[in-house]
Amino acid sequence: MIDNLKKSELAEKACGNLYARLEKCDLCPRKCNVNRLEGQKGFCRLASGVKVASVSVHRGEEPPISGTKGSGTIFFSSCNMRCVFCQNHMISQSDSGNALTEEELAEVMLKLQQKGVHNINLVTPSHLVAQITKALAAAYKKGLKLPVVYNSGGYDSEDVLRELEGIVDIYMPDMKYSSSDESSLYSGASDYPEVNKAAVTEMYRQTGNLVLDSDNIAVRGLLIRHLVLPDTVSGTGGILDFVAKNISADAYISLMSQYFPEYKSGEFRRINRGLSDEEYGLAVRCFHDSGLHNGWLQGLDIDPDKFSIKKYLEADNCL
Repeated sequence: MIDNLKKSELAEKACGNLYARLEKCDLCPRKCNVNRLEGQKGFCRLASGVKVASVSVHRGEEPPISGTKGSGTIFFSSCNMRCVFCQNHMISQSDSGNALTEEELAEVMLKLQQKGVHNINLVTPSHLVAQITKALAAAYKKGLKLPVVYNSGGYDSEDVLRELEGIVDIYMPDMKYSSSDESSLYSGASDYPEVNKAAVTEMYRQTGNLVLDSDNIAVRGLLIRHLVLPDTVSGTGGILDFVAKNISADAYISLMSQYFPEYKSGEFRRINRGLSDEEYGLAVRCFHDSGLHNGWLQGLDIDPDKFSIKKYLEADNCL
C-alpha cells in the first residue's frame, strides 16, 4: 500500500496537471474545450467549482464496499452523460447542489472517516477530477487513510485516469453498453463502448482484480457494474465476453437487475418497462458462458432450472 505522504504527493502532482487542463477543458471524453477557470461551462454545466449533491453513510452498495459500517459516499452534482433512464437524474442532470471549496471537500472526507466508514466513495467524479485530486492532497496530509473509490459511469478519458494512479484504490465503473447505437440514443455518447473499454482496461492495469481483507471488505482493485437493460439494449453478452477475454476471467462483476423506467424512459419504447425475470436470467447465462465467476447477482427471483444458474445461488447473492 502507498503511504499517505506519497499519496499526497501524487495527488498534488495530478492536481497541477489536471487543473491546467480546465483552461481548455478536455478532462472527459466530451472535450468541450471551454475555459472553466474563467467560469465557462461545457456539457457538465460546471465551471471550476465543486458542487456536492449529498454526503452519506451508504449501506446499499455491493457487500465489499458497504460492508458492516457503510461506505462514505460523496455524490457530486451533474454528470458527463445524459442517460435517459438515470435513477439519480435529479442529481446527475442538474448543476444544483452545495458549493464547496476543495479544502471543505477534504474536511468532508475526514468527517466521513471519523464516522467509521470503510472507504471514501466518489460518485460521478469524472468531470471534477482536478478539484477532487486537490481535495485528496489536502485530506491525505491531514490523515485520510481510507481506500478511495472512484465510482463512475465508465465514460472516462484514459489519459486522465493515468493521472490517478496511486491515488485511487478501488475503481467501480459502469459498463453500460456494447453498441454505439444504443449508447448514442440512450446516453448521448456514441463513442461510449470504445472509450469505456479503454478506461476499464486502464483501471485494471492500475489496481488489478478486487482484493478483499479478512473481513471481506474491498481494499483495492476493480469492481465492474453492469445494469441489465430491457430488450438486450445493454448488450450484456458482448460486455461480459470482453471483460473475460481482455480484462480478467477473475474480474468481479455486479450484475444488476434493478432497472426500472425513470426520467425520460417513457419516450423510448424498448426501455419503457421493467426488466423481466427471463431477461435477467439470460444475462446470468451470459455471465456463466463468458467464463467469469466472481461477483454478485441482484434480485434472484429466477427459475434456476429454466436458466441453469442454480449453482450460482449462494448466500447473500454472492457468486
